[in-house]
Amino acid sequence: MDAPRPRSLKLAPVAPQAKRQLPLAATVREVDRVRPIYCVWELTLACDLACRHCGSRAGKARPDELTTEECLDLVRQLAELGVKEVSLIGGEAYLRDDWIQVIEAITRRGMLANLTTGGRGMTAERARAAFDAGLRDAGISIDGLEATHDRLRGVPGSFGAALAAMDNLRAAGVRVNNNSQINRLTLPDLPGLLDVMIEHGSQGWQLNLTVPMGRAVDEPDVLLQPYDLLQLFPLLPVLKARADAAGLGIWRGNTLGYFGPYETLIAQWMPDQHAAGCGAGTTIMGIEADGTVKGCPSLRTEKWGSGNVRDVPLKDIWERGGPMRYTRDRTVDDLWGFCRSCYYADTCRSGCSWMGDSLLGKPGNNPYCHHRALELQRAGKRERVERIEEAPGLPFDAGRFRLILEDIEPGASTSATEPAP
Repeated sequence: MDAPRPRSLKLAPVAPQAKRQLPLAATVREVDRVRPIYCVWELTLACDLACRHCGSRAGKARPDELTTEECLDLVRQLAELGVKEVSLIGGEAYLRDDWIQVIEAITRRGMLANLTTGGRGMTAERARAAFDAGLRDAGISIDGLEATHDRLRGVPGSFGAALAAMDNLRAAGVRVNNNSQINRLTLPDLPGLLDVMIEHGSQGWQLNLTVPMGRAVDEPDVLLQPYDLLQLFPLLPVLKARADAAGLGIWRGNTLGYFGPYETLIAQWMPDQHAAGCGAGTTIMGIEADGTVKGCPSLRTEKWGSGNVRDVPLKDIWERGGPMRYTRDRTVDDLWGFCRSCYYADTCRSGCSWMGDSLLGKPGNNPYCHHRALELQRAGKRERVERIEEAPGLPFDAGRFRLILEDIEPGASTSATEPAP
């Protein structure tokens, strides 16, 4: 907590211009006719916080963000594609002057509009305007208690502002949920944080692990180690029992996995009550503020950008964008390392592609798995991640890490597993 914040890279770099005219496949296969249910839309990269775990290094608007007219046309295309829910993120969506128009357009087209926000500028007036435009759900990002949250968010007073945002939105009639990133700073705060959320009327809490992307790469000591899941997961049923009693639902994000003894407990909201692999390009899509479309909003832009809505219709990118097809085509043979031989391989498919790709440069092997940590513990082993290459300092960038398999006993010899090519 007392370590100085690393400042070797620009805090808020300017994003490069969007890549344009990306190649599309010539034909549409039957598997490509699947339709997304959920879209996460980065309305702007501008932000009024400076979160040290921000994967997009948000701060400054992209130099070529969509105009209001382009945004409204994109809303039309989302509805025609079959999207049911659109989550507006940033940066901070409310820093765009037309964010209320976008919410109105989404709801007018029969889709659900929600907002994910750090809440620093969510005044009572903004909250009322959002509700009047059709916003009914908002997720306020709170990572820890005051000292932890303010340190992670990079602006003193961020914790108090987030709580005020919850109160303002609830007063306006918006249902309020929370989302939290779990790392070595926030893990001890989770029980106390639940008390705060209950006090301020939260109705849901999504838990995610901090992923080594963007600014999170710059301070790797803050990241959980894979073996820390052995401490985290037994805490979840305790938290859930308290949350259930207060009428607050807990659900896990895609990075928090997988298939340990608490799987059914924390995945009750899923159809089969267990993880079902990455949904990028099958049930979800991500859109960046410059019109770049990805199968998941969190994936690296340079590698996973599948097309731009300024060049071709959204439907064409969804159906024919090469990176968009990754999870549609993935099989067990695409897995590697521990995940390739795992009992749950054909169901889990290594879980979150974002985690595996950001950590090791290639999806298909994900050490942040409760089942995996337990299996290794039974063998007297554990895995540790070590950064071997810094991130370059651009939005949605990644460094490189390696996995080290070691004996649990202190001072035991270790064997390193090189990162994926």
